[in-house]
Amino acid sequence: MSTPPPSARRARRALLVVGLVAAAFGIGVVTGIAGSPSRELTSSSASSRLLDEAAARIMADAAEPMSIDQLDQAAVEGMLKALGDRWSSYYSPSEFASFQAGLDGHYSGIGVWLQAAQNGQMLIGSVQPGSPASGAGIAAGDRLVSVSGRVLAAESLAAVADVLRGDPGTTVTLELERAGSIFTVALTRSAFASDDVIVTRLKGGVEVVRVGAFTRGVGAAVRKALLAAPSADPAGLSATAGVVLDLRGNPGGLLTEAVEVASAFLSGGTVVSYERRGLPVQQLDAIGEGNVSVPLVVLVDEGTASAAEVVAGALQDRNRAVIVGSHTFGKGSIQEPRALSDGSAIEFTVGRYFTPSGRSLDGLGIEPDVLVAGRAGSATAEQRALEVLRGLVAASDASQRG
Repeated sequence: MSTPPPSARRARRALLVVGLVAAAFGIGVVTGIAGSPSRELTSSSASSRLLDEAAARIMADAAEPMSIDQLDQAAVEGMLKALGDRWSSYYSPSEFASFQAGLDGHYSGIGVWLQAAQNGQMLIGSVQPGSPASGAGIAAGDRLVSVSGRVLAAESLAAVADVLRGDPGTTVTLELERAGSIFTVALTRSAFASDDVIVTRLKGGVEVVRVGAFTRGVGAAVRKALLAAPSADPAGLSATAGVVLDLRGNPGGLLTEAVEVASAFLSGGTVVSYERRGLPVQQLDAIGEGNVSVPLVVLVDEGTASAAEVVAGALQDRNRAVIVGSHTFGKGSIQEPRALSDGSAIEFTVGRYFTPSGRSLDGLGIEPDVLVAGRAGSATAEQRALEVLRGLVAASDASQRG
């Protein structure tokens, strides 16, 4: 096996170590101890030599051959593991490309968002309507056991998502568990642009706005849906009287999009604040002028997580909406990806967020104002949300008449 010369490996590893430190602390913050750049460079150089020495011994003497690229990846994954951060991930170049495409709402796969459970299991967080997964009857909350025979014990979300994606027309076999029963489905991947905002208009002027995930453009799509609501539709239904914002099974996504969705129903004021290590708490306020008068219900469940909890928490704290459903997931931390020089990336927790009242939802989640047990079923939760909304509409009408 040919290997890079020691000098090249040292340079490569020095770049890796310094790059990881810069990613962890932010550009312009890495200053060394007591303002001593030489001490920091010496430390990085020593770390690089130690990694080089270990890599050389493994490649020369290990029973199983290992390449320098494999050892580099293992070193990065080991650093992430040392954080003790259950949300950290390493993305290979292809995984990172798929990750970015997913945030843009364009990918080839089966149409699911994954979610890591508290016990380390891999769950289906949500299913895109009209997708191969939806057609096969896969539902949010199903536990993913294996993919095409690959058992998922200790696998990262990034690695599993990459396996699920693939060229359109190719087949993938999933083994899942639901209510203690194992079942298997074979799905044909398809290429599609995910429609993460679906608006349904009901009788009585009620709009149900379903947000499946906070991908790019979702905030603008929600605003557009509200602004485009007709004063009276062709069927003679009344103008928009109330909105159900359905965030069930929404695993989160981009915090900026979550802020814009909340802003569609607020006029100024705090949406969320977040705290990074060593920095003052930062506050994100509502953007522009939202609709502050339309009666609003937010529908949630145990699959409502992260950025979706930001929206629900903000609207609850600001007394802007009634939260209906079951207790949410409880993910109050923020992760950001950092690209590495070979096209791969690392993602790890960079801070914690807080609702406008200062609540941390990490490990706690949101307690709905109107509780509907998850076992009651989706239809029951929807019906209860509509009942609550109609009560709000009636109260609003009475207030205007009075």
